[in-house]
Amino acid sequence: MANSSKKSFWSRFGSADGKAEMSFADHLEALRWHLVRAVLVWLCMTVVLFINVDWLFDNVIFAPSQSDFIMYRTFCELGRWLQLGDALCMPPVNLQFQGNTVSGPFMAALSISMIGGLIISFPYIFWELWSFVKPALSAKEQKGFYGSILWVTLSFFAGACFGYFIVTPFTLNFLANFTLGSKGAYQYLPTLSDYIDSMKNIILGCGIAFEMPVLSYVLARIGLVSGETLRKSRRIAVVIILIIAAIITPSPDWTSQIIVALPLFLLYELSVVIATRVSKRVEQNKPKEWS
Repeated sequence: MANSSKKSFWSRFGSADGKAEMSFADHLEALRWHLVRAVLVWLCMTVVLFINVDWLFDNVIFAPSQSDFIMYRTFCELGRWLQLGDALCMPPVNLQFQGNTVSGPFMAALSISMIGGLIISFPYIFWELWSFVKPALSAKEQKGFYGSILWVTLSFFAGACFGYFIVTPFTLNFLANFTLGSKGAYQYLPTLSDYIDSMKNIILGCGIAFEMPVLSYVLARIGLVSGETLRKSRRIAVVIILIIAAIITPSPDWTSQIIVALPLFLLYELSVVIATRVSKRVEQNKPKEWS
């Protein structure tokens, strides 16, 4: 009986109505069309951004490397409002990038457009993945994960904005003003590809990190973690978060580290609350064993 249920579960993957059984070849065909549609949307977004890549580079990509970036002024004003003086004011950052390849500008434009297209089309790509998996779930399971697209999307974009507006200025400011030696033997001339890769890693990394509450929900639903487990691991999580904040903001000033660490603390605590509620609900819905 269990084998029959398992077979039925996998046979419904990718089915339009979730009822008709599908062969392995049918699964591959359904998955192929989901991937084709996702790739087409990503390519369309990439083309649109490539057409407007000059504006995108000047106003989005290059903006955090300039001293007049809005967040530099915001941090400085925030520090003064908190009676911290100029503790949150950062030294000017004015980067000039060097190119050492003929194809450098074109490849940089292509990379910016592809990464930007991936970020913009993320909700649709996740929706296609969900559409493929959804038929294999029961009506009760579908109801439990009904809002997953919204929350995954909101969490990802919140993390991407946090990485762009908060983490990127601190990181660029530290790296751009870091010197090696006292005799000026090292001349800092960053390449454009290195700058784009650093920003890409920060934005995508923060976007993924902000999926922590969603991940805790899913893991709690399938019984891999619980609120109690996360509470017992809180001290370890605090140490890890502080280390991450110290790496991102190497400044000895504690206020800048708190600005970065506080959202991560809140995300972890939110994950604890979500996992606790989900674990209780799962326990309540478990069938009682006969004595």
